[in-house]
Amino acid sequence: MSQKQKSGSDWRDRDPAFSREQSSYRQPVPSRELVLDDLDALGQPMTRVELEKHYELRDEAQREAFEHRLRAMLRDGQLVENRKGALGSIRRMDLVRGRVQGHRDGFGFLIPDEGGEDVFLNPRQMRLLMHGDRATARIVGRDRRGKPEGRVVDVLERANTRVVGRFNLEHGVGHVVPDNARIQHDILIPEDARGGARAGQIVSAELVEPPGKRGQAIGRVVEVLGEHLDPGMEIDIAVRSHGIPFEWPEGVVDEAESIGDVVPKQHYKGREDLRDLPLVTIDGADAKDFDDAVHCRPTRSGWQLTVAIADVSAYVKPGSGLDTEAVNRGTSVYFPGHVVPMLPEALSNGLCSLNPDVDRLCLVCEMRVSRKGEVSRPKFYSAVMRSHARFTYERVADLLADPASADDDPDGDLLPELQALYDVYEALLQARQQRGAIDFETTETQIIFNKDRKIDRIEPVSRTDAHRLIEECMIAANVAAARFLGKHRMPLLYRVHSGPDTDRLTDLREFLAERGLGLGGGDQPEAEHFARLLKQAAERDDARLIQTVLLRSLTRAVYSPDNNGHFGLALAEYAHFTSPIRRYPDLLVHRAIKHVEAGGKPATFDYTHGDMVTLGAGCSAAEQRADDATRDVDDWLKCEYLRDHVGDEWNGMITGVTAFGLFVELDHIYASGLIHVSSLSNDYYHYDATAHCLRGERSGTVHRLADRVRVKVVRVDLDERKIDFEPASAAAEPKARKGRRRTKRR
Repeated sequence: MSQKQKSGSDWRDRDPAFSREQSSYRQPVPSRELVLDDLDALGQPMTRVELEKHYELRDEAQREAFEHRLRAMLRDGQLVENRKGALGSIRRMDLVRGRVQGHRDGFGFLIPDEGGEDVFLNPRQMRLLMHGDRATARIVGRDRRGKPEGRVVDVLERANTRVVGRFNLEHGVGHVVPDNARIQHDILIPEDARGGARAGQIVSAELVEPPGKRGQAIGRVVEVLGEHLDPGMEIDIAVRSHGIPFEWPEGVVDEAESIGDVVPKQHYKGREDLRDLPLVTIDGADAKDFDDAVHCRPTRSGWQLTVAIADVSAYVKPGSGLDTEAVNRGTSVYFPGHVVPMLPEALSNGLCSLNPDVDRLCLVCEMRVSRKGEVSRPKFYSAVMRSHARFTYERVADLLADPASADDDPDGDLLPELQALYDVYEALLQARQQRGAIDFETTETQIIFNKDRKIDRIEPVSRTDAHRLIEECMIAANVAAARFLGKHRMPLLYRVHSGPDTDRLTDLREFLAERGLGLGGGDQPEAEHFARLLKQAAERDDARLIQTVLLRSLTRAVYSPDNNGHFGLALAEYAHFTSPIRRYPDLLVHRAIKHVEAGGKPATFDYTHGDMVTLGAGCSAAEQRADDATRDVDDWLKCEYLRDHVGDEWNGMITGVTAFGLFVELDHIYASGLIHVSSLSNDYYHYDATAHCLRGERSGTVHRLADRVRVKVVRVDLDERKIDFEPASAAAEPKARKGRRRTKRR
């Protein structure tokens, strides 16, 4: 840096963002970018006064504006203030800023904002933090696995304003034990802040003082949710524990209802009329918001596939109250028997939903599909449609399996269209298999409640060809949308899925080797190698376990404006287009398509690439939040169900082996619990880390992954979501193998 640059007097000429500052402020001050660049170049922290002198800021208003800028940079973690009051760039002080992810065992991780390795935070550091906080940490070394370990420098943002949990009284002292296992701080509740809560009740507590060096977190009860086992309590807890927005801000519902319940006449103009085309919806029996409708007709070379998607963008405009809340929610959240929607019901179940026999606005993707499953000539246009039937997956599967039953079906005249859809599905499936996409055959469970919302039973729900049919049609439309917008260079959110990282791949190969299997592809396997392995393992007794481990080896799919492809689907580009009622990224894709449809250019679109970066991170986080909440509710309900079956025996499979016992997943309901090592009788068992098994010291009996077991439920802890098993009887202990005894070396 030259002497003139060191003085800073020419900062207006050097500031890369000066034109932006001029357009935003009457008296521009040095931008964030320039401050960081200069601190990096100067190589040492500077006080506020020194920075003002450096930039020769003499005007009082200018100095005040610059002080606001520095405070914002400190708040956002771009600058750090040392004990002498000097400000330093985070980039030069070996510091990392990011979001805190807590762990139920007390430690945590800092997930860097700028990407890179997660930073381990030991339990002592986590005493200052709560799950979700944003913080700055200094790298102080490496943990035993070689991962960076950090020490908290500053807490930038507190994520938890409220915590939900059970209110307890111990020796007259009240505290709330958070239901979220990632939050390991009990919240102290002073006597005058209990809000009428009784011991054992579930409450929502507002944080008055966060945890810190001087003591534990302090709060006050602001809502008593009820007793622990009240019907629906698991959902009330989950939405609050995970911060899912469930109350509509003032005016948002009124805004939705003010549009009306029929399509406004002005919206018909300029749209193609598809009301006579026999489009149909195919969804689950309990679905109420219908995003998509499909139609297929044979052509000489294959089929014409029409996918019509609810045109939410016609009603939800950027910057409106509806839009702001949709961004906040990011996604609808589906619990057993209950939905927290992204949009008010007037839209999600009403005006936007493609209900049968009513006019609805839609955005259409029309494609040609060859007999080899190749998609060509995709065309997007706005239309008005009328769904000719509301089918369920089960009904379609029955009609396709037994065409003669169409005579007794009120919509049986649509069977030719359903058969054409099945034909195009078979062609698309063939193309999917040829490109090597991974097809995980997951089995979900359905929780059946009685009239009092107590669990009557839990049933497995398997996918049929009708599920797969719709899935392939939606994938085809999603790919077409991604390619269309990519061709026009529009900012959009791709659905990005990366392959496994090195560590996960190493663990996966070790697991497979123990089971006599191997994964092709060397250090960089492709999706086809995973698909080939799944096919190879399909008939094995441990096929479900192998599939689960393969799935866990892959990274989570996210939303990003940078297209890095979709590993699992083996696709070079992929975006979500087909569910704008329940996913915000789909709504953004619709807006981009309609912008192009209207002749717009990328530069005149409402969103920039930077906007998409922010929205992508928010939508990915909202999806993760929804998954965590629904998993919590699922675990809660399965625990609640098994509370009534303590003492009963079940069949299951060993899905995990540790030094302290065996994790077992029960057949059909897929609830997991632990057989503690002390419950394994007549021997002392030792953990063999290399072989991932428990081996009996005297008998040589070995308990391994995927062994079949019969267990008895002995204890259920609803608070901890933990289930304890023991072998059903000595004769029915885990079906173990006899291992060779090792001769001690003398």
